[in-house]
Amino acid sequence: MSRKLKKGYFVKGEFVAEGSERDLELKRELKGTDEQSRTDLKRESTELQKLGEDLLTLRADLMARLDLTEKLKDAVLEAKRITNFEGKRRQMQFIGKLMRLVDPAVLQTVRDALTEQHSGSAHDNLVLHLAETWRDRLLAHDDAFGEWLTKCPDTDSQQLRALIRQARKDATPEKPGEAVRHGRAYRDIFQLLREQLAQPGQTSASATPDPENTTPEES
Repeated sequence: MSRKLKKGYFVKGEFVAEGSERDLELKRELKGTDEQSRTDLKRESTELQKLGEDLLTLRADLMARLDLTEKLKDAVLEAKRITNFEGKRRQMQFIGKLMRLVDPAVLQTVRDALTEQHSGSAHDNLVLHLAETWRDRLLAHDDAFGEWLTKCPDTDSQQLRALIRQARKDATPEKPGEAVRHGRAYRDIFQLLREQLAQPGQTSASATPDPENTTPEES
């Protein structure tokens, strides 16, 4: 009478019979990767997938500073070129897989670069706001010119003075009751001020015009 073969499986060369103590032990270990662990892994995978998507929005200068593999960099460039929805989705999944292979220290530099870019956007908005505020005050108040030069001494004072003079002239209606029109000088003042304010340290609180130190333009 032939011997009935036991049902089972091999683990690292070891035969484990179903229902045996070893089988039950392995199943307990497998179950030990409980729901919490699987939830953590899923959360981490989702976070890395999102981080990979954010790489597509990163500025070129910040991307160049990251110690990413050429394979990952090429994958990001390829994703930017793809316009097909399904193709894009698959490429992003591929990027997500590559992100899971990136060293944690490098992942942190990616997060830092994204934070820096976001802060830079806030800085740019502040520059635009200050440039508009200064332009309006320079056109409305003579004393604002001296205040500006005190805060931004590198400004070409002759150019700025000429632009202010021209902008005021352009804004003077030819006939009473006509709407104010702004010419090129008005836009050039904004550009000049923005370039000055974009320099390091110029967008501090001290660079904000102080309405208490200005007097209305003399007629």
